[in-house]
Amino acid sequence: MMNFNTLTFEQIDRVGVLTINRPKAMNALNAEVMSELTAFCEQVVDLNVGCIVLTGAGEKAFVAGADIKEMAARLPEDGLQVAQEGQEVFRKIEQLPIPVIVAANGYILGGGLEMALACDYIVMSNTAKFGAPEVALGILPGFGGSQRLLRCVGKSVTSLICLTGDIFTAQQALQWGVAAELVEPDQLMEHCLKQAAVIASRSPNSLRLVKRAIYEGDDLPQREAEDLEARLFAQAFASEHRTEGLNAFIEKRDPKFF
Repeated sequence: MMNFNTLTFEQIDRVGVLTINRPKAMNALNAEVMSELTAFCEQVVDLNVGCIVLTGAGEKAFVAGADIKEMAARLPEDGLQVAQEGQEVFRKIEQLPIPVIVAANGYILGGGLEMALACDYIVMSNTAKFGAPEVALGILPGFGGSQRLLRCVGKSVTSLICLTGDIFTAQQALQWGVAAELVEPDQLMEHCLKQAAVIASRSPNSLRLVKRAIYEGDDLPQREAEDLEARLFAQAFASEHRTEGLNAFIEKRDPKFF
């Protein structure tokens, strides 16, 4: 279980820490990383994990993009397959019933930014830098990045990021809503682990339903999204977790969800 070459996984109580572990390559996403991420998503749901912190090994980068040498070796007619395979991996991350926090230090570029955007939210060190430099390589974001970014920050900022291919600061990430929080580099993991522990203490059923409300509702008109929320609320209201959570509040004790 969890024996990988390019990933490391550690479980601390109900918090899982997944690290992209290719520091010499600035944690670039090659075929092996993508394959192992797929395997991880399929296995982690069987563990007693309530929240995942996703990070990159070393201090230089969270993930500095796709493996350029590997991509350059692909045939021109492989483009559609490359994009669809990458999108499928990140969709698996996005659809995990377990919340995923990104702890991003250093560079968050290209495929690394696309992967981070597929997670629930991003916490950056205040010295991190991010961008979508694909246009400088004669390509464009292909793993869902332009579309997730569009839904995150809107057309204007997405255009600025994707059309210039420039590198932007963590402060701009916070200002635009790409990052949820900025912290000092030496406090990044401690901060994210504390947040993950809080999330992992909540009702797993409620967390799963909240994720559905956010991600499915994001693509719906307001009234339809409210209807979705009401149906998900009804599921939670009929659950044992609702009974336990409300009773624990009344009795002034911690709820026992697991």
